[in-house]
Amino acid sequence: MTEPYPRDLIGYGEHPPNPQWPGGARVAVNFVMNYEEGSEYSFPDGDGRSETSTAEVPQSPVPAGQRDLAGEAMFEFGSRVGFWRIMRVFAKRNLPMTIFACALALERHPPAVAAIRAAGHDICCHGWRWIEHYKLSKEQEREHIRLAIDSLQKTMGSRPLGWYCRYGPSLHTRTLVVEEGGFLYDSDCYNDELPYWVLQDGEPHLVVPYSLVTNDSKFGRGIFSTADDYFSFLKDQFDMLYEEGETQPKMMSCGLHMRTMGHPARAIGLARFLDYIQSHEKVWITRRIEIAEHWRRTFPYQPGMEQIAKVGP
Repeated sequence: MTEPYPRDLIGYGEHPPNPQWPGGARVAVNFVMNYEEGSEYSFPDGDGRSETSTAEVPQSPVPAGQRDLAGEAMFEFGSRVGFWRIMRVFAKRNLPMTIFACALALERHPPAVAAIRAAGHDICCHGWRWIEHYKLSKEQEREHIRLAIDSLQKTMGSRPLGWYCRYGPSLHTRTLVVEEGGFLYDSDCYNDELPYWVLQDGEPHLVVPYSLVTNDSKFGRGIFSTADDYFSFLKDQFDMLYEEGETQPKMMSCGLHMRTMGHPARAIGLARFLDYIQSHEKVWITRRIEIAEHWRRTFPYQPGMEQIAKVGP
């Protein structure tokens, strides 16, 4: 191999920096509601297929090429009912969260836009539509990013400052995000429990890692079955981080989907977990943008502090 290895397998290593979370918090916990319903693959949007991923059935029984009305209805539950239930759970406890927002989905639900704005939740752009960016050409992806920013600017009243793709980025995503110039961070990585700087095309760029570990998508894969499964798993994750946080504070990202966590038998597990972590001192339950802003203030980029991030051709 003549080229430098394009992956960083070491990161912060044995001695990560103390993030100095506000109030001396041992753990920074960020809840993310993925707003995707209304932007997924569908016949009405000309895709020639119906999306059922992360709904109640792992694979549609409807023959390929036919419209799956049941699958569409499962997604509709998310925007019609699940969204409001999750919003109530957080409002009752006066807690913040981040919305991973697919722009077209929010365009189609003005009442949700108004509710998110009134609650003060922050927006991280989840694309124009809920589709895989690694299937797009570079020019198509650049256009989707532009469409998403323009759309969210109109619906939310301000542009998004964070970015996160469906599942994973393409080889061009971070280049295009940095090229656009208005994003403070992206979350297109799962490799750490603390933010870190990278150099992308010579420009410093902040990564705030996400997680599929403490994510309700595990219900759709049969890993979580009950609210007790969900609560117990997240509690164990939190308890370990809280213990370690006495000397090495970290962050915990908890992903929620409206069509999944929005059902009562699952939402009760979420409510139980929120109450549990609120019973602890020195826990910072916060929005994702606040984590990014805190890191930029506390650890501003300086040459030599970046991690390896060669993504793209």
